[in-house]
Amino acid sequence: MDAQSLAQVEQLCDVLYGSSSHGVSRQDAQQRLLALQSSSEYIPQCQYVLDHSGNHYARLVASNSLTELITNHWNKFTVQQRIVIRDYVLNYVAQHGPSQQEFVNISLIKLLCRITKLGWFDDPAHRELCDEQVPKFLQHGLDHCILGLKILNRLVDELNIPLTGRTLTQHRKTSVSFRDVCLLKIFQLGLTTLRQLQTRAINGNQQQEATIGDQSLGLCVRCLNFDFIGTNPDESAEDVGTIQVPSSWRPIIQDSSTLELLFDFYSSTDPPCSNKAMEAVILLASCRRSLFPSDKDRAAFLETIMRSIREIMSSRAGLQHQENYHQFCRLLGRIKANYQLSELVKAEGYIEWLGLASTFTVMSMENWQWSTNSIHYLLALWGRLVAAVPYVRADTGAKGHPEALEKEVLSVVRCYADSMLGSVETVAASEGALDDPLEDEGSLKEQLDRLPVICRFQYPPVGRLLLERFDPAIAQYQELLNMMASGGGSSDIIRRIEVLEGKLTWLTYIIGAIIGGHSWSSAHLSDGEETIDAGLSRRVMQLAQFVDFRLSSTGGQAKCSQKLELAILYYFQSFRRVYMFMWDQVSGSDSISETVVTVVGMGTLKLDSGLNTKQKVYERMFDHMGMGDHTTVANLIITKVANNLKFWPADEEIVSRTLELFLEMASGYSSSKLLLTLDTIHYLMSHHSPEYFPFLTIHKNARHRTTYYTILTRLMLTSGGEDKLGTFQQFIEPIGTVLSQLTSLNITELRTQQVKKLLIGVLRDLRGVTSSLHNRKTYGTLFDILYPSYFPFFAKIAEAWHDEPEVVVSLLKFLEEFCYNKANRVNFDQNSPNGILLFRMISDVICMYGRKLLTHPVVNDNSIYKVRFKGMSLALNVLNSCLSGNYVCFGVFSLYNDPVLDNALSVSLEMILSVSLDDVISYPKLSKAYFAFIEILFRGNISTVLASNVFLQIMHAVHEGLQTNDGTLCAQAATTVDHLATFYFDNVGRDKVAMHNLNKHLQSQPNMFSSLTSTLFNLLLFGSAQNNWAVMRPLLSLMLASEQSFTDYKQYLLSTQSPENQAQLNEAFSKLLADVNRSLESTNRDRFVQKLTAFRVACRSFLTL
Repeated sequence: MDAQSLAQVEQLCDVLYGSSSHGVSRQDAQQRLLALQSSSEYIPQCQYVLDHSGNHYARLVASNSLTELITNHWNKFTVQQRIVIRDYVLNYVAQHGPSQQEFVNISLIKLLCRITKLGWFDDPAHRELCDEQVPKFLQHGLDHCILGLKILNRLVDELNIPLTGRTLTQHRKTSVSFRDVCLLKIFQLGLTTLRQLQTRAINGNQQQEATIGDQSLGLCVRCLNFDFIGTNPDESAEDVGTIQVPSSWRPIIQDSSTLELLFDFYSSTDPPCSNKAMEAVILLASCRRSLFPSDKDRAAFLETIMRSIREIMSSRAGLQHQENYHQFCRLLGRIKANYQLSELVKAEGYIEWLGLASTFTVMSMENWQWSTNSIHYLLALWGRLVAAVPYVRADTGAKGHPEALEKEVLSVVRCYADSMLGSVETVAASEGALDDPLEDEGSLKEQLDRLPVICRFQYPPVGRLLLERFDPAIAQYQELLNMMASGGGSSDIIRRIEVLEGKLTWLTYIIGAIIGGHSWSSAHLSDGEETIDAGLSRRVMQLAQFVDFRLSSTGGQAKCSQKLELAILYYFQSFRRVYMFMWDQVSGSDSISETVVTVVGMGTLKLDSGLNTKQKVYERMFDHMGMGDHTTVANLIITKVANNLKFWPADEEIVSRTLELFLEMASGYSSSKLLLTLDTIHYLMSHHSPEYFPFLTIHKNARHRTTYYTILTRLMLTSGGEDKLGTFQQFIEPIGTVLSQLTSLNITELRTQQVKKLLIGVLRDLRGVTSSLHNRKTYGTLFDILYPSYFPFFAKIAEAWHDEPEVVVSLLKFLEEFCYNKANRVNFDQNSPNGILLFRMISDVICMYGRKLLTHPVVNDNSIYKVRFKGMSLALNVLNSCLSGNYVCFGVFSLYNDPVLDNALSVSLEMILSVSLDDVISYPKLSKAYFAFIEILFRGNISTVLASNVFLQIMHAVHEGLQTNDGTLCAQAATTVDHLATFYFDNVGRDKVAMHNLNKHLQSQPNMFSSLTSTLFNLLLFGSAQNNWAVMRPLLSLMLASEQSFTDYKQYLLSTQSPENQAQLNEAFSKLLADVNRSLESTNRDRFVQKLTAFRVACRSFLTL
C-alpha cells in the first residue's frame, strides 16, 4: 500500500462513518472496505494504515480487519509470528492509546485479547499479558492505567465468551486455564486499584478517578461473573445463580475488608460506580456455600452483609439514584435465595433487619412511580421468607421471629394492595404523564407470580383485607353505572367510573394470582383455604356476571375498560387451572358409596369410593362460593367467552386472550367433557359463522380464525361430542356453503377484494378444522366433503391469487396441514385411490403456483421474503409432507405415464434453484424447507435428480449445507450425502440408467466424493459436538463408495501433523477401521458410529489445527 491507496481508504472510511460522500454510497464504501478482510495477504496493508494514517475511522477499519483476518487465518501463522503480531498491537496501544479515539482503542484491545486467547497454549509469552505487560500500564500513569484496566476487562470477557468457529471443548480448555492462572490475580488487581483510589494513592482529576473507579468495579464484576464451571449461564437474565468461585479465592472473599471496600464505594460515589459496587456485592453474596470452611465463617460473612444492608436502609444512602435502588432491591432478593431462613434468624439484628426491610418495601410500594421495575425483587424476598417458615423451628434464632414475620408480611401485602389501588387515581390525574403499571405486562406478571405465596401466608386477614376493598368498589361501580344509565353521565361520573374500573382491575388480578396459587398438596388441604378462595371468587364471578350482562343487554354498547376485561380473563385462567380439573370425579361419586371387588386368591374386598379429601375440598369451594355447581360456573365462563367474541370484535388482544382461555378449557380432559354439557357450547356449535361472531370478519383477526375452528372441532370430536353437539357434517356445513359460492366464480370474479377476504377466512377455517383431526375416520370425513367438489378449486385459487401473499400463504398452510400424516390419520383403504387423488391435487396447486412465481421478476428488497420466499418455503413443505407421508404409491405414476409427480418435482427444483444460496441460508424457514426437500428427493426419487442437468448444482448446495452453523440443516445435508453414497455403493457396476447418469456427473466432477469426505471428517474432528451423530452416519457409506477419497484425506491429515502426532493418528485410524465390514447393514453402521465417537475423542486430545 502507498500514500495514494491510503488516501482512498481514508475517503471510503469517511463515507462509511462520517458525513462526506466523495461520490460513493455508504453501501459501496462498506463493500470495498470489507475486501480488507477477505485474505490474509491484506495484513501488511492493515498494518500500513495503522502506522501511517491519522484518520481515526481508517484506524478502526484496519483494526477490525486485522481482528477478522487473524481469527480466520490463525493457523497460517507460526508461533513466533503470532507473538510478533501481539507485541506490535500491545506497543501500538501503549504508544497511541492515550491520544486516540476511544472506539479505536476498544477495537485494538479486542484484537490484542483475541490474539492472547487464540495463542494461549502456543507460548508462555501469551499468558504473560496479565502478569507482566498490563501491570506496566497500571504503573505508568493514569491514562495508561485506564488503558490497562480496559485491557483486563476485555480479556476477561474474551476468555469467558465462546468464539464462533471454535469448539466448546477448545473454549473450556482455554477458559479453565485462564481461570486457574490469571483470574484471581486480575480480581486482586481490581480490588487493589479500588483501595488505592480510596486511600488517595491514585490522585488525578475528577474524570480520571471516576473512569478508573468505573473500570476497576467493572473488572471485579466481570471476574465474579466468570463462567467458573462451564454452565453457560443466561447472560440476559438479571437474577444470578450461585457463584462457583474456586477455593483459592476463599481468603479474599471471606475477608470482611473486601465487602467493606465495596460498600464504602457504594456510599461514597454516584452511578455508574455506585451501582456497579452494589452489583459486585450481589455477586459476593451469591458465592457457593461450600466456599466457607465452617458455618461460623459463613454466618460472619452474612452478618457483615446484613449489617451493611441495615445501615443503608436506615440512612437511605445512595437510594435517591434509581440505578442504585434497583441493584439494592436485587441484593435483598438474593439474600434469601442464597441463605436459608434458619441462618437469617440467627444473624445479629435479624428482627431489626426484618422491620427495616418491611419499611423499605412499604416506602418503595408507596412510591411505585419510581420503583415499578424493582418491586418484584422485594416481593421475591418476602415470598422466599414465608415459603421457608415451615422448615424453621419457632425457637431457632431471634425470639419471636415468626410473629414478627407475620406482622411485617401483612403490612407489606396491605401496602401493596393500597398502593396499586391508589396508582389508578394518580395515573388518571396525570393525564398521560405517568405510565400505568397495568400496561407494563412484564413487570405485572413478575409481581403476580410472587403474590400467591406471600398472601397465603396470612390468608384469612389478607382475604378480609381484599374483601374490604372489593365490596365497596363494586357497590360504587354499580351505583355510578345506574346513575349514568338514568341520564347522569357527567364527565365527573365517567372519570370516577374509570377509576373504579382500574381499582377493580387490580383487585381482580390480585385475586386471580392468589387463586392460581392454591396448592392441592395434602399438607394444605385441611387448612380451609378453599372457603376464602370461594369468598374472593364469588366477588370476581359476580363482577364478571355484571359486566357481561351489561355488555350483552346493550348489544355491546356498554363496555367496561379493556384492562378490566383482560383481568377477568386472567382470573378465569387461574380458576380453570385450579378448580376445573376433577368435575367428572365429583359428578360420578354421588351414586356410588362403595364397590365390591373380588381379587383372585385374596377373597372379597370392599373399596370405599366415597369422596376423598380433594373432592371434599372441591365441593366445599363451590358450596361456599354460592354461584351454583361447577356446571353453572363453567357455563358462566363460556358465556363470557362467547360474548367477548361477539361484542369485542375489533380488540385483537381481548379476542386473543379469550380464545386462549377457550382453547385451554377445550384441551383438558375433564374440562372438555364438562363443556359438552353446556347450553352455550351447543349454541356455539350451531351458530359459529361470521353473522353471529363478527370478529371473524375483521381482517386483523384472520389468524385467530384458525384457533377458533381448532377449538370447536376439538370439542366436536371429543368422546361423545357428536352425540351431544350434532354431526361433523352439520358443523362444517357453513364452511361448505361459502366454498360452494366461491367455486362457482370464474378467475376474473375471484380477483376482487371481497372475495379475497372470504378466501382467506375459509382457508384459515379449514386449516383450524384439519389441525384437530387426529384419526383416520375424522380425516376421511373431511376428505369426502372436499373431494371431488372442491379439489380443483384450490389450483384455481393458486392461479388467480399467485401474486397475493396473504391468499397464497393461507392456501398453502391449509394444504400443509391437510397433507400432514400425523397420528397416521391419512390412511385410506387398500382399494381407495384417495392418496393418489390427494397428490394430484397437491401437484396441480404446486405446479400452478410455482410456474406463476417463476415468471415474477425478482425484487431484492425487504419484502422479498413475504412476496417470494415465504410462499416458496410453504409449497416445498406441502410437497415434503406428501412425499414422506407414506400414503401415496408413487410408482403408479410412471407405470401409467402420469406426469403429476415429475411435474411437481420439476417445478420445485426450478423454484429452489432460482434462489441464491446466500438467500437460502439467510432465511431459516426457507432453508429448512429447501434442504428437507433435497433430502426427501434423494431418499425416494434419486433417479429424477440424477437425470437432470442440475445435479452438481444441488450437490454444491448440499456441500454448503454441511458447513452451516444450523444443526438441522447440517443433519439434512449429511443425510442427503448418505442417500447418494448408499445408492452408489449398492448399485456400482450395475447396468442402470441412474448409475450411468451418476457416473457421468462424477466424470465432470471427479473430486465430489473426496471433498464431501474431507468436509465430513473435518466437521467430526474440529466441529461442534451438536451434530456428531448426523455427521457420522454418512461416513461409512462414503468410505465404501470411494475408498480412495478416505485414503487421500488420511494422508492429508497426517501431513499436517508433527511426527509424534502422526504415530498417534495412524494408531487411531487403525482402531477405527478394525472389524469394519464392507456392508451398510444397520448393525455395521451402528458399530462404525461407535468407533467414530472413540476416534473423535482420541484425536481431539492431540490434533493441532
